[in-house]
Amino acid sequence: MTQHPPPTHGPRPAPSSPPGPGHPPPPARPAGTPTASTPPTASTPPTASTPPTASTAPTAPTGHGDPDRPGVPGEPTRSAGATAATAVLLAALTVALALTVRHGGYFADPAGLSWRYAGCWALSAAAVWQLRRVPSRHVAALVLAGGVAVAATGLVAAPVTSTDSFRYAWDGRVQATGTSPYDHAPADPALTALRDDWLFPPPQECDRPELSALPGGCTRINRPQVHTIYPPAAEGWFLLVHGLSPADARHKALQIGGALLAVATTLVLLRVLRGRGDPRGAAWWAWSPAVAVEAVNNAHADALAVLLSVAAFALMIRHRVIGGAVLGLAIATKLLPAVLLPGALSGVRKPREAAAVLLPATAVLAALYLPYVLLSDSSVLGYLGGYAEEEGYQDASSGNRYALLRLVLPDAWALPAMLVGTVAVSAYTILRGDRDRPWSGALVVTGTAFLLTTPGYSWYALLLIALVALDGRWEWLLVPLAGAAAYLTSRALPGAGTAVYAAALLAVLTGHALRSRSVRRSRSAPGGRSLGQERSGAPG
Repeated sequence: MTQHPPPTHGPRPAPSSPPGPGHPPPPARPAGTPTASTPPTASTPPTASTPPTASTAPTAPTGHGDPDRPGVPGEPTRSAGATAATAVLLAALTVALALTVRHGGYFADPAGLSWRYAGCWALSAAAVWQLRRVPSRHVAALVLAGGVAVAATGLVAAPVTSTDSFRYAWDGRVQATGTSPYDHAPADPALTALRDDWLFPPPQECDRPELSALPGGCTRINRPQVHTIYPPAAEGWFLLVHGLSPADARHKALQIGGALLAVATTLVLLRVLRGRGDPRGAAWWAWSPAVAVEAVNNAHADALAVLLSVAAFALMIRHRVIGGAVLGLAIATKLLPAVLLPGALSGVRKPREAAAVLLPATAVLAALYLPYVLLSDSSVLGYLGGYAEEEGYQDASSGNRYALLRLVLPDAWALPAMLVGTVAVSAYTILRGDRDRPWSGALVVTGTAFLLTTPGYSWYALLLIALVALDGRWEWLLVPLAGAAAYLTSRALPGAGTAVYAAALLAVLTGHALRSRSVRRSRSAPGGRSLGQERSGAPG
């Protein structure tokens, strides 16, 4: 049983955008309850009265000020029965995810796998919605228990939709011999002695579609002819998992590591959100089907980058230098978290404050790359440039990147338009963002970058899911769904990714408009609570 979160003392930072769609403005507070214009008493913390900035957005109030009091108009009634109902939904989600992972079907049945995955997302959303009615004392334990169960479903089968973890295992094995992973591709004959029947199956098994061809054989590792692309912190993770694993662990070692990272992220989210009023938003991450499939089953290194990113934001509020250093670790794991830097600089006005984040992040990144630079004969950037070209990031006409921009612009204009849009949103976030809620600006910048580039790999959006859990603007979750449609559903239905990305853009714009209208009504209503009193991070 968890305790009611303690009151937050000191002025609460004022969020900047209205409550979520579907939630009316809160009613007038009962007599004796302080508002922004009522002086606080010794037992009532003061609230912020400053107007919101434009880069952050709270979710609708969830009644956390009166945690389990039923019958408040406009707020969900909380009861013990809701705990049981949520547990039933979580059980259904767990079973559905286990069946989905066991089903596989990436090559044989992408349409069927897509429907199963969509059903899991629907169950996840229903469970998070029902969580609004669960008494506060049960929330943290329920979120954590559900997160453990969801993560465990990723362990019931070998990787289903990605072969990246086989490269991770190979890189760990190569490093254990004292060899730089950046110097040799898996196909290099110089490393033949490190091959085994797991990563390099015998020739009679080489007709399977998930295997890559080699002269005289095949391998589970994708792109075996090119050097690794992963940054040094990720390579350190691969080496650590290899060193701790028994010889016959195979894919299970990295999957178990992914499950531990996913649960650790849930714990950090719960700690951050409980300190800010309501931990329910952590369920968006803990109960996400993408966590089970991408972080655990496929064991993507993005799970480590997400954990470090969330920890960096948690630390950055009070310890900017330490937070900046941890953010550098996240960037050194997967370069994608570099997109979080504008959010980390939200509201910064002095160069010294910006340097407190940027210098530690840069120092950590450089310090981690240095040993590999000294050890390697080849470039430590590996296949990064080739990957960007292969995926169409450099030439829009050669792939499916910038799909939304290319609907309205010539291909040649897509890359410049993406750069201009990303820079503009980043600058706005830095200038107008809330330094006490850096994840809010980071969500907008990261989500905008996804909508502008329309990446085709669904696991990249794990970072976005964690930011939604911190911030509460759930409409951004359609972006991860769009990534899944681009990666999986488009194999059966070409163009599905672009269509869902367009729907995600519409959902984000609609959510912003509804929140803006709701907050205007809240501010103009007699007795309406100040924006500084709105809770953030809660589902709904």
